[in-house]
Amino acid sequence: MGDDVTVRHHARLLARALADPTSVERLNGDGWTALLTMARAELLSATLAYRLAGLAMPTAAARFLADARASAEQGRTAALWEAEMARRALGPLGVPIVLLKGTAYLAAGLEAGRGRFVGDLDILVPRAALDAVERALLDAGWEWVKPNPYDDAYYRRWMHELPPLIHAARDRLIDVHHTILPLTARATPDAAAMLANAVPLRGGLGILAPADMICHAAAHLFADGDLGGGMRNLWDIHCLVAEFGVAGLAERARHHGVWPAVARAARQANALYGTQIPGGWRGRDALDPLVARRLTARDGWGRQTRSFTRLGFYVRSHWLRMPPAILARHLWTKWRRSG
Repeated sequence: MGDDVTVRHHARLLARALADPTSVERLNGDGWTALLTMARAELLSATLAYRLAGLAMPTAAARFLADARASAEQGRTAALWEAEMARRALGPLGVPIVLLKGTAYLAAGLEAGRGRFVGDLDILVPRAALDAVERALLDAGWEWVKPNPYDDAYYRRWMHELPPLIHAARDRLIDVHHTILPLTARATPDAAAMLANAVPLRGGLGILAPADMICHAAAHLFADGDLGGGMRNLWDIHCLVAEFGVAGLAERARHHGVWPAVARAARQANALYGTQIPGGWRGRDALDPLVARRLTARDGWGRQTRSFTRLGFYVRSHWLRMPPAILARHLWTKWRRSG
């Protein structure tokens, strides 16, 4: 039991530093080591650097956070350039191109983008335009990451996106979404409504409207994944709620069929980061303690812990993504290919 309390403390040390930066003034050397190691493991180092800017800290910690800020600035430039390259490739098609996730936060100058690590470029386009978008990207230098016929067919039949593409010269991935959850998922968000309500940016790109952006972030975390990287994704949600509020969010989430995910995200963000949410949203259910346990499953060296809990959420993520018969056939096929 003592070890579990320690593990939970390390994760909450990072959460507390993000929510209340002055809390780091009470840290000793071991506390700073645990904080920075947790931040690095959760891809929150640069976010933490911006939150702690101007505070007194050990010299080694200051150097670490300065490096994280510099790396984040380079990442920001690369992410926005990749979005511009996609715009140039797809602009002639005349279809909506909506940025998703981290690149959207950066392009719109949102608080969630400050120090945000961005890996792939994620975009949302109309499903009817997928063939044209695919051809345009291939013509512009992107190529398939998963050339296997089974993987290709699986993405095209069941998933919410094309098979991932990587640019041959820039080595950057792009995920082209036509909706925000797999077609086999229990929830069926209204992608057409998301595109219709998207907020245009200069240059022909767009981002989701605030409520839709929160719905997507919550669905991505709680209806389509195993909660890996959950502290970072939950911080996104905290920042989005703090910046935009929750007016109309419940109604929009119900329209998209993702209200359970949004409500859970709000509760978990409130518990971990102190996110301000309506009192009526705070009722907990039986899964909430397990979710909190999964979100904080790292030790003071950033290593993953609670393997049984992580396995349970991995299995759950597949269960949510597809019906049992399809899931069994998919896992059987993948197992045979791995042999």
